[in-house]
Order: sequence, then C-alpha cells, then structure tokens
Amino acid sequence: MPGRRRLWAATALAALALSFAGTGQASAADVNNTKNAGFESGLSNWTCSANSGTTVSSPVHGGTTALKATPAAQDNARCSQTVAVRPNSTYSLSAWVQGGYAYLGVTGTGTTDVSTWTPDSSAWKQLTTRFTTGSATTSVTLYTHGWYGQAAYYVDDVSVFGPDGGGGTDPDPVVPSAPAGLTAPSTTSSSVSLAWNTVSGATGYTVYRDGTKVTAVGGTSATVTGLAADTSYSFQVTASNAAGESARSAAVTARTKPRQDGGGTTLPKHVVTGYWQNFNNGAAVQKITDVPNHYDIIAVSFADATSTPGAVTFNLDSAGLGGYTVDQFKADIRTKQAAGKKVIISIGGEKGTVTVNDSASATNFANSVHTLMQTYGFDGVDIDLENGLNATYMTQALRALSAKAGPSMILTMAPQTIDMQSTSNSYFQTALNVKDILTVVNMQYYNSGSMLGCDGKVYSQGSVDFLTALACIQLEGGLAPSQVGLGVPASTRGAGSGYVAPSVVNAALDCLTKGTNCGSFKPSKTYPDLRGAMTWSTNWDATAGNAWSNAVGPHVHALP
Repeated sequence: MPGRRRLWAATALAALALSFAGTGQASAADVNNTKNAGFESGLSNWTCSANSGTTVSSPVHGGTTALKATPAAQDNARCSQTVAVRPNSTYSLSAWVQGGYAYLGVTGTGTTDVSTWTPDSSAWKQLTTRFTTGSATTSVTLYTHGWYGQAAYYVDDVSVFGPDGGGGTDPDPVVPSAPAGLTAPSTTSSSVSLAWNTVSGATGYTVYRDGTKVTAVGGTSATVTGLAADTSYSFQVTASNAAGESARSAAVTARTKPRQDGGGTTLPKHVVTGYWQNFNNGAAVQKITDVPNHYDIIAVSFADATSTPGAVTFNLDSAGLGGYTVDQFKADIRTKQAAGKKVIISIGGEKGTVTVNDSASATNFANSVHTLMQTYGFDGVDIDLENGLNATYMTQALRALSAKAGPSMILTMAPQTIDMQSTSNSYFQTALNVKDILTVVNMQYYNSGSMLGCDGKVYSQGSVDFLTALACIQLEGGLAPSQVGLGVPASTRGAGSGYVAPSVVNAALDCLTKGTNCGSFKPSKTYPDLRGAMTWSTNWDATAGNAWSNAVGPHVHALP
C-alpha cells in the first residue's frame, strides 16, 4: 500500500544505530528499500520457487496479509526480490517469521553475504542481521526460504533499512505522541469499553489496565473483557508505530456494574459466606432460615457424586436434620432469597469424589448442577474439590453451566492454601480462566500448617500475617480484589487447626482494605474492594453462640 508505514520492531532500529557506528549515523533519508514489504499487494515484486508462495490473511504480523511459503521434498520455498541499494553503505536486514524453519538473507552485496534463521516458531519472531555493500554494488538479492519437506513458514514486515537506493517508500517514522481524550463510555458487569482520539502517525494502540498490558488494537476503541463485577479499574492507552511506543495517556477510571440476580437485586459490595451442613456431626442442626442475616451467601454442603462421571445430585438428610423436609428446605431457600441472600450448592468437601476430567464429564457436571439449581432454586454453585481438579475440563464445565444458568449465577470457590500458592496450580488457573463469571474465591486458611506468603516468607497459620500474606498471592496473581475472601473456621471445633479469633479476621480485613491493624506483613497497597470473609460453618458458628458472625458480619459490611 503506497505510503503505508509498516511495523518493524524498535529493536531493528537499535541494531541499525549500531551498524552505523563505523560508517556514520543514520540520516532522516534512510528508508526501507524493500518493495511490497508487507505483502499487501500479493506477491508483487517477489518471486517464489516452484509456485511455493502465496499470501494469507492469518496469521499476520502487521497490516492484513503475510507471505506463506510451503517447502516440498525437493524445494525449500525460496522467495526473493531484487532490492536497490547504494554502494559503500550499511543496511539493517529484518523480517518477522512464524511456522516452520525460516531463513532470511541477502546475496550480491559485493562484500560478505549474510543470512540468519530460526527453527520452528509458534509465534511471530524477528530475524535481524546487517550487511555492507561494496563500492560498485547498486542492488542485492533479498531472500527467505524454509527447509526441504518441512512445515510452511510465514513472513511479514520485511525491511532492508538504510540509505535510499531508489526503490524505498517508507521513511523513518517518528514515535507518536500519547493518545488524548481517553474515555470509558460504557461498562457491563464484566467489561469496560474505551475510546480515544486518533494519533497522527500511529499504526496501532496498546491498552493497559492497572499498569498491565491487556490488548493491542489497530483503531481508536477497545473493549476490555473478563473483569470482575462491581470493581474499579484504571486504564491508559499508548500509540505505536515502527519507531516505537508513545508515553501512556492520562488514566481514566471505570467501575464495572454489579452482577444482578434474576430478581433484580445484587450482592453487597462486601459479603459474608457461610457453609450450611446437610448432616449432623455434633454441630448445631439448622434449617436454612436459622442461618443469621449476617450471611449473604449460604453454601449448602454438599452435593453427592453419582455413578455417572462428573454428574452430581443432592439428597437432603431429613433424618439427620430432625425431620427437615424437602418442601420446607425449598421454601426456606425462597425466604432467604426474598431477604436478598444467595443460596448455592457446594460441590466436594473433604470427602467429595466428584471428578471432571474430560468433555463428557464436564457436560454431565454442567447439566446435573443446572438441574439442581432448577429443582431447589439454588442461585449458583460452590467448587470445594479438595482432592484436585482438572483446570481445562472444570473451566469447560463451569462455562457450560454459566451458559445454561445465565449471568446471574453465583460462582464461588473454596480452595485449600496449597491450591493457591501459584498461578500454575490447576485450582488457581481455573479461577483465572473463569474470572469473568467468578463471584469470589474463599481460600481455606486452615488445616494447612505454615505456608509461603507473597513476599516469599513463611507464615504460621492462625495469625494476621498468615491471612494477609496469603491473600496477597491471589491479589497479585490476577484475581480482582472483589473476588478474594478470607475463609476461616467459625470455632476451634470447626477445623483441625487454623482457628483465629474474629478479632484477627477483622484485623486482616482492615490491613488489606485500609492498611491498618497489620502484623509484620503489610501489603504494598490497599484493596478496598476486597470481597469479604467465609466460615466453616454456620452450624459451628451457631454452636458457639454465633460469636463469629456477630463480630465479623458487621465488620465486613462496614468495610470501605
């Protein structure tokens, strides 16, 4: 395309500056001497051996097309063109390649011909070298090729950059200015739409969320997705071209909308989650309506595995719960929902054996949980699989369930501390995979012993530092603050170890949201959108006179 500035990397320009160290600095007249450098005009100016080359619309590095060349058993798919150059001049040679073996070089330099190559590459990779022309050299042969019988290779944005030999059309670009007029005209519960003014000379724009690059676009608008509901984000944009990337724009802050349930009501900004026991293990036996109003989410524990892989069912323990009937149970769920509470079904637990490890079991899981939601009126699901999970297929299952249940579905998780030590862990990865539909992760800060915090130090359970330094891992690992909760036992009888007094829970909440009441560990910044706290269980809380919810509940709801 005449006059179009192609995208070759800033690193190539840096190499160019070095290449002129002994021959004088690059001047403003230096150009890319390659014709049809981005293959936007098909194979014009290029010749490919044995009809091995064609142009494709994907993958491309810049513009809308790239070269695809396919080697054969007796042909290496060599594509070349004659490039006009000046004698006694130094040039930087570069190209972006992908796919199979790819070579880049020039011949006929009048001095030492050069080439470079790379083995298979699944992503775009830049090849760069340089050469100097002889005293009588006015043209060189630029070429790319693959290797005999190997996979096709792709080439885009080729550059022979240096003094104009008479065939170049792309002048040295100038780094564009920072975009102006950045706004966030619309939001949803999981996305923010952005728009900004055009920048002269820019060929693309990069969007940053809270300082981290999230997407690159060619136009002056973008929609950032996969965000947490009811959460504030800061956005900036840069402009770029072949010369480099501009400074960042002024920041704009946008807050996603709260997620709504089917009744049009929403969860509070900060919530308290409690597990309700569908069995009698010595804790106070409760009906759903016995759960104190401090609890915003009630997780019914637990669904049961069936003989069908991935599928679950729910069996109310009427006998163990003093004759609690299914009809009463359903009616009590509706009563709690009418009061603005959410009642969800929890999958797993310490003895849970639900396994989702292939597409069939993922489908079974989604279908069976959705059936339970329809049968009992559950608002969503809690994932409490303490014996491991497969991130690929649990993600598939949860997305299928969300598609059935709709955007109002509540999705919580209760991983053990070990499950959230690293983003490479399958539990952590699942949470990140479904971040756009995830309500909260309430990590279990109990039954674990000492663990590493986000600062690499070891902290003992049962302390403010243990709660804050481990929450920090999730906050720095990609979860939104509104998706992080602190899970603790309601009493010393609720877990084998890890109980902390409600005052310690409240201190940890203060430390994370306001930077006060911290122990020796203090996070680098505050997280006022932190979601809240969870306890096992509402029954053990009731056994202890509801001391936990009476102290932690009001504190959570009073957070900033």
